[in-house]
Amino acid sequence: MADDPTIPTEDESPDDADVVHLHFEATKTQVRRIDQFLVDRIPWLSRSGIQKLIEHDLITVNGKPTKASYKIKAGDAVKMVAPPEPVNDLVPEPIPLDILYEDEHFLALNKQAGLMVHPARGRWTGTLVNGLVYYGQKWSTINGDWRPGILHRLDRNTTGIMLVAKSDEAHWRIARQFENRTIQKTYLGVVHGVPELLADVIDMPIGRDRYVRERQAVRKIENGGKQAMTMYQVQRIFESAEHGRFSLIKMMPKTGRTHQLRVHMTAIGLPMVGDTMYGGRVFESGDFRFERQALHAREITFTHPGTLETMTLQAPLPPDMTELMERLGGGKAV
Repeated sequence: MADDPTIPTEDESPDDADVVHLHFEATKTQVRRIDQFLVDRIPWLSRSGIQKLIEHDLITVNGKPTKASYKIKAGDAVKMVAPPEPVNDLVPEPIPLDILYEDEHFLALNKQAGLMVHPARGRWTGTLVNGLVYYGQKWSTINGDWRPGILHRLDRNTTGIMLVAKSDEAHWRIARQFENRTIQKTYLGVVHGVPELLADVIDMPIGRDRYVRERQAVRKIENGGKQAMTMYQVQRIFESAEHGRFSLIKMMPKTGRTHQLRVHMTAIGLPMVGDTMYGGRVFESGDFRFERQALHAREITFTHPGTLETMTLQAPLPPDMTELMERLGGGKAV
């Protein structure tokens, strides 16, 4: 906790959610309401914005929801989850981009592991967007200045194919396909264990975890969950005396909830290798260590925004997932 309530500290989150986590401990009793007190210390938020956060229980005092009229007392621990500070200027950076396809309407790239898609939580450099701004200036503006061209996201440590729009028209034509769920996406993941059914549909609603805000969980609709559906098919089975049993799974999400594939696979007892947030374990073999979620966006099928023809693009597996499967013995095709 910070000692000075005028200097909130920011927590790092393992995911690239568009929020900052601020917390501080009050050293003296305040004469003003908490919404007035906070608006002076979080300059990018208005008083009404602070009040909305309070209404949604995103600001707590001593671990409990508070009211805008509450006056902070000495020793109070205040925590808040808030939108990040807006970006003023995006710094162009020569971040390597693995371009799979490009024309005047959009480009498709194979995102590497460890790369956040756009600035968040006060981190304005080292993201895919910084690389895009360096690569070229012609991107759609629909999502604002700090997300130029961004149509969809992948988690920081998920690899694979992403589409980036160059014009506003291309953006809304592709975005509408995402909204209408007519885009077909296929992922590959290596999971611990082998499912009882080699192919099935997982139909479990997903919502924010009750205890860890950065996590998602299977939640009933009445408890805040939203419909989430994933089709899966086992592609290969790995079995060895040294490492145990693993599977290469093809996953086709029919909805697009945060962390959907990771949550769904864990829910049926098959967490992804390296996904320590959702029960997976780091894989080690000799000098090889795999410590991110073994998840790759392999393929996407959509309607081209210019020609209106159906188009399918693929992203090759990254070297670390290829080596992971080699270390597991190559497996047996199903």
